[in-house]
Amino acid sequence: MTGSVGAPAERREGREKVSGTARYAAEYHFPGRAQAWPVPATVARGRVTGVDTAAALAVRGVLDVLTHENAPRLAEPDDPTLAVLQDPRVPHRGWFVALVVAESLEAARAGAAAVRVAYDAEEHDVELTASHAGVYVPEEANGGHPAVREQGDPDGAFGSSAARVDVGYRVPPLHNHPMEPHASTARWDDGRLTVHTSSQGAGAVRAVLAGLFALPKERIVVTAEHVGGGFGSKGTPRPDVVLAAMAARQTGRAVTVALPRRYLPAVVGHRAPTLHRLRLGADANGRLASVVHEVTTHTSRVKEFVEQAAVPARVMYAAPHSRTVHRVAALDVPSPSWMRAPGEAPGMYALESAMDELAGELGMDPIELRVRNEPDVEPDSGKPFSSRHLVECLREGARRFGWAGRDPRPGSRREGPLLLGTGVAAATYPVMVWPAAATARALPDGTFLVRINATDIGTGARTVLAQVGADALGVPLERVRTEVGSSELPSAPLAGGSSGTASWGWAVHEACALLARRLAEHSGPLPEQGLDVRADTKGAADAESAWARHAFGAHFAEVAVDTVTGEVRAGRLLGVYAAGRVLNARTARSQFVGGMTMGLGMALTEGSTMDAAFGDFTESDLASYHVPVHADTGEIEAHWLDEDDSRLNPMGSKGIGEIGIVGTAAAIGNAVHHATGVRFRELPLTPDRMLAGLLGLRGTNDVRTGPAASGSGPVRNS
Repeated sequence: MTGSVGAPAERREGREKVSGTARYAAEYHFPGRAQAWPVPATVARGRVTGVDTAAALAVRGVLDVLTHENAPRLAEPDDPTLAVLQDPRVPHRGWFVALVVAESLEAARAGAAAVRVAYDAEEHDVELTASHAGVYVPEEANGGHPAVREQGDPDGAFGSSAARVDVGYRVPPLHNHPMEPHASTARWDDGRLTVHTSSQGAGAVRAVLAGLFALPKERIVVTAEHVGGGFGSKGTPRPDVVLAAMAARQTGRAVTVALPRRYLPAVVGHRAPTLHRLRLGADANGRLASVVHEVTTHTSRVKEFVEQAAVPARVMYAAPHSRTVHRVAALDVPSPSWMRAPGEAPGMYALESAMDELAGELGMDPIELRVRNEPDVEPDSGKPFSSRHLVECLREGARRFGWAGRDPRPGSRREGPLLLGTGVAAATYPVMVWPAAATARALPDGTFLVRINATDIGTGARTVLAQVGADALGVPLERVRTEVGSSELPSAPLAGGSSGTASWGWAVHEACALLARRLAEHSGPLPEQGLDVRADTKGAADAESAWARHAFGAHFAEVAVDTVTGEVRAGRLLGVYAAGRVLNARTARSQFVGGMTMGLGMALTEGSTMDAAFGDFTESDLASYHVPVHADTGEIEAHWLDEDDSRLNPMGSKGIGEIGIVGTAAAIGNAVHHATGVRFRELPLTPDRMLAGLLGLRGTNDVRTGPAASGSGPVRNS
């Protein structure tokens, strides 16, 4: 072993990215390449009755305008959101109804503005409420999870519990907004399709395009060499790649479609709003008797997608009686989809906030409450955990954070107009792994080449896979090269669900270990082309496991609440994780910190509202949808335990891309309650909401001397 795995190796593509030589999907400048700009629908429901393209075609440089009347016909897709320009229906505002193709981006944009579309508009319904007449219980939530799970008598156990909380929380719609918007460049050559796209999985894109255009996969090449983020929204093909391929076929030229950022919320997915009701019942010693988590969310009328936000409650705590339910309403809204830690991020915000409220009811330290309810096996399945070191994360985090010196009384710390507080929350994320194939080649010059259709979405996959290969080969890291990001490479699953490195690394490890054995048996010089081996983990990576496999973590937050402006500042965030074997200390810390920063945004700045009159998201770009910037972030620390789990994959690794976001919002919300004595149950915690809550304290007592400051019972604000 060379010790490459675990070392803080620098990203191999880092210099290319900072120097501007890394090429992204919209930067492939083929001769004669055209640019295209989509035209979104301006009604929330209805049909297109006419498209006047004359003015658009008169714009200098415009080549063509694609509509449902002249666009290439596609086979019916499995994902209905990709059936673009195929019929006159408008299922939601922002649905693309035309595409203008031109010599330049400026001409395409001007042409799109000149297109005139007539509609037969229909009444629309876009507002989600828990009592909506159309709410139903689906068969499954996202990920194939049963919509309902029940054990014992949760209602009876709740009613007889000594301590109870029955509370509701709301998480608004959230948007992925990667740094690089969705973009694709496509060209046809003698019946062959080549696509450069910003995607989390080139193989998935190729499979979908093959179906849509009735082509053998062998006649399609998809590359995703560099991807500027995705956070789930690029997990499967989006309309940009389909439109680019259609326009390229129509015009006979290479065509780039780069979606304007303000169009993204309507066409690339979003985290659906979730309405939560939590009922927790415990005995006087804090042992849970009943856990009930009910979630209501929305989906579109195009396809069903149900955020699995109640699923984490099936994993976290020991309770003999439980019920978890998902309900959904199909509305005239854009189709929701994956966003970093789908299900876990909103679900754990609600569950961990409710646990904090229960700790308050019991007068118990919130860490001790969690420790007291550690399960021996996974509550839902009854399987033993492959490893579960949540208690160790909580204890280590408490030590590093200085939790022992905390005054538990809400409102007990103040500096001038600032109320100070600290909070804690737990985190979990499932371990997922899928089959993959990889090749490894030994070359006569003593170097090695590893090839696999992995996608580096900014996580450092190229580097980490080289580290895995170097360790399996027993050679220095600098002697191993990697090729990723093309459908011409050995097949591999997409980068999603924190499963990428675990899945790809397994195949790379197997290929390199096999090559090392072959080399040990080989005598004499290597052939000029080198010595190749291939490994495929099908049948092993996807085998049913006897173990419940999850990563866990503990989040701590310190906040300051300005009683004058209502601003909340998270001056310190700390996370401690148990995520298997960390393969690269540098990139792992980057992923943890990135997730925590995204959780900070979820707690304090990020949120979207659905305009009931117009049927679209009001916050459609980064001027109105506020992601955290450097000025919003304080001190962020990420640490991890050395976890030895041999029941995962040959590397012993768990995914780390998403667990960082999972508990952050709850930790911040709990810290805000500790600071103010007010329980805010709707995200984000913006100044207007904070001031309204603090105003309730001023009704009978000033916030400086009232109940929150004296440490008497919490004042609740729903």
